[in-house]
Amino acid sequence: MPSNYLNFRNSIPWVILLLEALFLIRSYFFFLRLDGLGSLSSSYAEFQDVNHMVIFGFGFFLMVLRRYGFSSTGFNLLIIVLGVQCSVLVEDLLVYFHLEANEGVLKSIAKALISMTAVAISAGAVLGKTNLVQLIVMTLVELIVFYASRWINRRYLEVGDHLSLMHVHLFGAYFGLAVASCFPEPSPRLDKNRSTPKSDLFSMLGSVFLWVFWPSFNSLLAQSRRKAVLNTYFALAVSAVTAFMLSALTSKDGKFRVTHIHSAALAGGVTVSFTAQMISLPWIAMILGLLGSAITILGSHCLQRCLNPPLKIHDTSGVHFTFGLPAVLGALAQVVLLVIREWTNSSSLGYLVLLHVGAFCQTISLALLTGFITGFILNTRLLKIIPVSKYFEDQFYWEVSLNVKL
Repeated sequence: MPSNYLNFRNSIPWVILLLEALFLIRSYFFFLRLDGLGSLSSSYAEFQDVNHMVIFGFGFFLMVLRRYGFSSTGFNLLIIVLGVQCSVLVEDLLVYFHLEANEGVLKSIAKALISMTAVAISAGAVLGKTNLVQLIVMTLVELIVFYASRWINRRYLEVGDHLSLMHVHLFGAYFGLAVASCFPEPSPRLDKNRSTPKSDLFSMLGSVFLWVFWPSFNSLLAQSRRKAVLNTYFALAVSAVTAFMLSALTSKDGKFRVTHIHSAALAGGVTVSFTAQMISLPWIAMILGLLGSAITILGSHCLQRCLNPPLKIHDTSGVHFTFGLPAVLGALAQVVLLVIREWTNSSSLGYLVLLHVGAFCQTISLALLTGFITGFILNTRLLKIIPVSKYFEDQFYWEVSLNVKL
């Protein structure tokens, strides 16, 4: 093994220790506020659901590669716990400088967990191609930029706090794609860049976890929590049924494909996240779930064959058609439903539409711009360690028994 990699491996504990020391020092000077716990005590069950979703759901969901299972779950846990601490401290700094109201540390953790979904999605786009230090740097940069994007949406575009958080799928998908575009493509002959029945099974288990907990994710901070739960469930149910139907119709032998069910079953939850608390008729949520599932499966065919080759973007976990396209559809549906709801109030309708379209464009633009910059930084000589031939390899980081077949 090259000596430069050995030096890098030995530096990882010190990088983590340095970050944790910084978190502790900043927590001392910008102390975490433990008041206001009652504001979320009634929804602790939903908070736990989101915690399980981010840790278990995405941990298993990313286990799509045959020789990268330890890193998929282990690194997901590490960046989540580091990122939540960073997010809580950023939230506390905003409160300290009177840029945001103090809502209690438990609600800050809830927002941090939802924000970390963006990082988990982006990590799927570069899965197996980044070393641990690169992944930690990407996590910290993406969290800070996502908080800046949310602040712009709330301060200047008058987007509600809950709705600004629901841009997390949109931001995470396109930030991750921009970062992935800066990494060289793996060779098509690279044997490690594929799944096995065992990795597909674990990844499907992650999809099931995400499916079960998604209503709590969409409703945790919503004002109309009951509407958000019911609409999300209906959308998820229809998207799962549509996934099985379209998977059988689009395959030559009429069999179901794991990749289709793995991605499209979740599309309803992503698509309806923008509108879950404003939909009064469940059939609207069901249509959105159907459209989200359809755009995921059809988009996977079009993007992989038409878009990815010329742009040379290798999206390891397919986050573009799993999260990106359904989020775009959901944002557009939110504007359409806003127009229908405010149709009688024509004096302010154009202004409201302009604000929501502006928030949508701002989120994607900032995600792409900062994603490209982050990808360039991650590929500097200081951080670029893994050669293309060593992509998707657990043995780079973990003790793996030679008697275990990877």
